[in-house]
Amino acid sequence: MRNYYFFAIVVFLFSCNITKKVSTTEALKKDTDQKLTTSTVDMNEIKGHIYYLASDEMKGRDTPSPEQDIAARYLATSLMKYGVKPPTGQEDYLQKVPMKTVTPATSGTLAFGTYNFSLPNDFLLLEGGNVDVNGSVVFLDRGTEKDFAATDVKDKIVVTFCGFEGQDNPQEWFYTGRQKMKWAKEKGAKAHIEIYTSTQIPFNFLARYFTGKSTMLDDSEGDENFPYLWMNAGNKEAVAAIKNTADIPVNVKVEGLVIEKMMTHNVVGVVEGSDPVLKNEYIIYSAHYDHVGIGAVMEGDSIYNGARDNAVGSVTVLSAAENIAKYPTKRSAIFIFFTGEEKGLLGSSYYAENPIIPLNKVTYCFNSDNAGYNDTSVVTIIGLERTDASNLIEKACTTFGLTAIKDNMPEQGLFDRSDNVNFAKKGVPAPTFSLGITAFDDEINRYYHQAADGPNTLDYPYLFKFFKSYVYACRLIGNTSQSLFWKEGDKYYEAGKELYGK
Repeated sequence: MRNYYFFAIVVFLFSCNITKKVSTTEALKKDTDQKLTTSTVDMNEIKGHIYYLASDEMKGRDTPSPEQDIAARYLATSLMKYGVKPPTGQEDYLQKVPMKTVTPATSGTLAFGTYNFSLPNDFLLLEGGNVDVNGSVVFLDRGTEKDFAATDVKDKIVVTFCGFEGQDNPQEWFYTGRQKMKWAKEKGAKAHIEIYTSTQIPFNFLARYFTGKSTMLDDSEGDENFPYLWMNAGNKEAVAAIKNTADIPVNVKVEGLVIEKMMTHNVVGVVEGSDPVLKNEYIIYSAHYDHVGIGAVMEGDSIYNGARDNAVGSVTVLSAAENIAKYPTKRSAIFIFFTGEEKGLLGSSYYAENPIIPLNKVTYCFNSDNAGYNDTSVVTIIGLERTDASNLIEKACTTFGLTAIKDNMPEQGLFDRSDNVNFAKKGVPAPTFSLGITAFDDEINRYYHQAADGPNTLDYPYLFKFFKSYVYACRLIGNTSQSLFWKEGDKYYEAGKELYGK
């Protein structure tokens, strides 16, 4: 009997020791990502990167500019230094993004039967060059794919309303309009005109915007001989005639427009994951590296350095690249620095249409972009509540003394104003990690797209916590076994199901 009790006591003590070891091991695993984060995020390195990218010598990193090219090479060289590899099949870290600058036409007319309109007060040329096109109207209402499939538009001038049913955002209209333009060209139309009805952004505001020199993608959908126009809906009588009169004759004439083509670059690097299965999934960590260049003189300064927007975001992603290259996560990582964000999310739009790694292999996109900050106790996550990773992001911020909050400025439409949206539209869950902003108040407007936004105006102790929070969140997202999908009912939930075949 004594031997039995002695044996039982030994087994009990041994099992307690095993349990203690397992608990300790689990605790160490939980702490590992945090420790690995703090081992690489360095205040002096952060400051050095930001002071370089946002220096006066970089002249605001406009798209396109020689200084932006230098910034791209700097980011690529930094990735090389950290051990991040160029994507397979790429010569280097630079993905070519063809663009063009357009100097507006000196004159333009649009004639529908007896109705005559002039550029830019009555219509705007969004795509195309100097043209003199004649044809007759075919009206397709919203111009859905079904509308085009059911109608013969060959040698016609297609007229539609902007956007699809349920869309009321002019930015969305621009992207859907490009899709309609593509369908119109494929079906043999001569031109595509959309009737602009928005009250959110008055047409005269758009007209002022489009009277300046603009930069846009020079992609295969563009055709200088195929005009794509937005027409002001203000003349209700003319709009009614266009809708109701079959084969009304049309003439589109544009003169004096100048187009210059150039090549810009996204900067892209990859780190392979450490898990034999999960390495086939990729997480995109992204930021745009361009800004707005040189502008109006403000308090004796005309260089818009873009320290907050978006040298901080770029260096945030660089910090993640350094860390994950040294300590790979289970999932593979793609680091992307986008060109032309300030010109209309151009670099991310190009990448989303021309991904180096198929988007159905991309589980998540964790973007970083900033307007500024007015609360150094928080990090604002644009889209925090919209994906399953919210708990991981909140944990990362709390660990370093910050609170992750969701966007409480829905009127600003911030989710749809940064590069993340081009991935969200494809179905990839894609929030944006931003400095603590709670409102577009005087503190934000003091620096946002202003010459005052220099590297010497930043709160670096706050940034140090911000950077560690981002890198830690990246590690948690890259290693987690939990779902990283959209929350059910989200605007992009169905696109995600389609992308991933869920």
